[in-house]
Amino acid sequence: MRVISGTAKGRSLKAVPGMGTRPTTDKVKEALFSIIGPYFDGGEVLDLFAGTGGLGIEALSRGMERAVFIDADRTSLEVVRHNLQATRLEDRAEVYRNDAERALKALSKRERQFRLVFLDPPYRMKSIGRLMLTMDELGLLEPDATVVAEYESGYAYEAEIGPFREIRKAVYGETAVSVYRRQGNEPDQRLGNERTEESHEADQA
Repeated sequence: MRVISGTAKGRSLKAVPGMGTRPTTDKVKEALFSIIGPYFDGGEVLDLFAGTGGLGIEALSRGMERAVFIDADRTSLEVVRHNLQATRLEDRAEVYRNDAERALKALSKRERQFRLVFLDPPYRMKSIGRLMLTMDELGLLEPDATVVAEYESGYAYEAEIGPFREIRKAVYGETAVSVYRRQGNEPDQRLGNERTEESHEADQA
């Protein structure tokens, strides 16, 4: 794994030992950021099931101002810290050990607001929709925030979840990625207005 573009382009990222995490492949990551970016002009990003931290680090490398990384696994957070140091981005990041629901409540008490959120929970958890609604209720999102959900391709989330609308969906083998935009008071053209869906061949070993 590596950082694909931006200030930390080309730097290698360490993986979490064992089989408990599914790091987003470089192929999927590159396609994802071509949809939501490819570059950013500030704002805060939340990587809620951080794993290796690869998605949040890529967002920092591409111009997000600050990132918050959350994971319940101690080993994962050690890897996130290592990867932040390797990419020299640690001064723009906060890393916390907590489960998702408690982390959101804690961030709300600190009045944090995010422009971009990555949700990549374990496939057995079908909690993305509930977490999106919780973030909205707690006031954690900017009016036109983007939420990126990564999940098992055999499962389908609604195209509209509360104030969130699915703008793009792509399938890469066993992995599906949906990009949701929170509908604020003003129309936002950054990702277009039409929902599109695409499918790609799985990576070959």
